[in-house]
Amino acid sequence: MSPENLSSVSEFLLLGLPIQPEQQAVFFALFLGMYLTTVLGNLLIILLIRLDSRLHTPMYFFLSHLALTDISFSSVTVPKMLMDMQTKYKSIPYEECISQMYFFVFFTDLDSFLITSMAYDRYVAICHPLHYTTIMREGLCAFLVTVSWILSCASSLSHTLLLTRLSFCDANTVPHFFCDLAALLKLSCSDIFLNELVMFTVGVVVITLPFMCILVSYGYIGATILRVPSTKGIRKALSTCGSHLSVVSLYYGSIFGQYLFPTVSSSIDKDVIVALMYTVVTPMLNPFIYSLRNRDMKEALGKLLSRAKFFSW
Repeated sequence: MSPENLSSVSEFLLLGLPIQPEQQAVFFALFLGMYLTTVLGNLLIILLIRLDSRLHTPMYFFLSHLALTDISFSSVTVPKMLMDMQTKYKSIPYEECISQMYFFVFFTDLDSFLITSMAYDRYVAICHPLHYTTIMREGLCAFLVTVSWILSCASSLSHTLLLTRLSFCDANTVPHFFCDLAALLKLSCSDIFLNELVMFTVGVVVITLPFMCILVSYGYIGATILRVPSTKGIRKALSTCGSHLSVVSLYYGSIFGQYLFPTVSSSIDKDVIVALMYTVVTPMLNPFIYSLRNRDMKEALGKLLSRAKFFSW
């Protein structure tokens, strides 16, 4: 059955960001700058990894996929948000809303799986350094990325198919700046028990379990570091894990902050602010985290700039 037969709405109205009209221009410039920084910064990471042979390792293989995911993740919501900030009628067609929700869930889950794969890579590198090249071979890295894409696709597809079965009657105002799944479910006049059950179950699989795997990985890493007698060994381990831990903290901190911790402010405003954190802020900060805290990336960037300066002369 087609969506038109199940839903009497042809479009949704997005309330957007909780900001005053006189502040629109300032925030538009701010978020536009952040989005451009996200795209250009992550493209620079992909370019550096592609051009520098020293970065052709499993860690940077996962990082290049994470950078591509971050670009796509922000591009799902931010351009529409910026366009709506310049218009009075913030509407989005039903089909486009469902598509936006699908890709938002897809790239959210893909981020989680890729970060978990990077944690496993760091675990093998520090806890089993002599077998690192044997374990983290090219085939395994490709397998982990492929599985991440398949699981993310299955997760987002399950939510999308269940959502298209719902009727929205006359309720079409979404209190968000994009088509958030939880916000859409609150608008439905159908029974959403199955949707909520699947959302909880899938959430455990794609968010909680990967997070637990990361904690276990770093538990083993911490135990290994404590057994390293030299300060040099500890510093080397921390330098390889510091960037990844920063990304883990930003990503899961935002998600758990939204769903686990109460707030004294409006829950709608809280959801919007937290969503801004992991759709705009976190993807923008990732390039800075990996470039400023990672010696290999800084050396690759310096090499690229030197080459550009040479050709400019």
